[in-house]
Amino acid sequence: MMNLVQRIFALTAFVLLFWQIMLGAYMQKWTDKLGGWVFKFHVIQGTMIYALVFLHPVFFMLFNFFAGRGIDPFYVFTQVCVFCKSPELYYSLGRVSFWLINIAFFAGLFRTTTPYMRANWRKFHIINYLVFLLVGIHGFFSGTDFRIKPFFTFAIIACLIVVYTIIRKLPSLVSFLKNWLRS
Repeated sequence: MMNLVQRIFALTAFVLLFWQIMLGAYMQKWTDKLGGWVFKFHVIQGTMIYALVFLHPVFFMLFNFFAGRGIDPFYVFTQVCVFCKSPELYYSLGRVSFWLINIAFFAGLFRTTTPYMRANWRKFHIINYLVFLLVGIHGFFSGTDFRIKPFFTFAIIACLIVVYTIIRKLPSLVSFLKNWLRS
């Protein structure tokens, strides 16, 4: 049961993260056409995604506990292995994604708290593009549900759309990063 819940959290987070990126990438167009509620929805959806992303490894930890492997939060949240073989390498990509999404989420959450965050929150929030791609790799190579035809098809299409969006926005992203590095 724990494994099923963990998988549902992961799949739901992946799908919502895709839509979140599409909303964020074209936020100005969405708000111009539909109004300010789109941004509010984006914030609420981001919080839901973060909760799912946080609960995914928590339920993995609980699954390991009930499978007789004990509770090891160090392994679940922080143990990153760069030179490992599959599946540990792909688990590590999930861990890196987890920490990067923490940065992106809290940058968005605290975007208005200080003058520094008001000026720089987007620079941290942009990490979500990388997070989505890393989560996609993590899911493809360590998640069993990515092998199921409808979800496999959705994941491929979603990854291609996000890559297209990154390429389309690359000139503005590069200038954005150059300005950030200068400041």
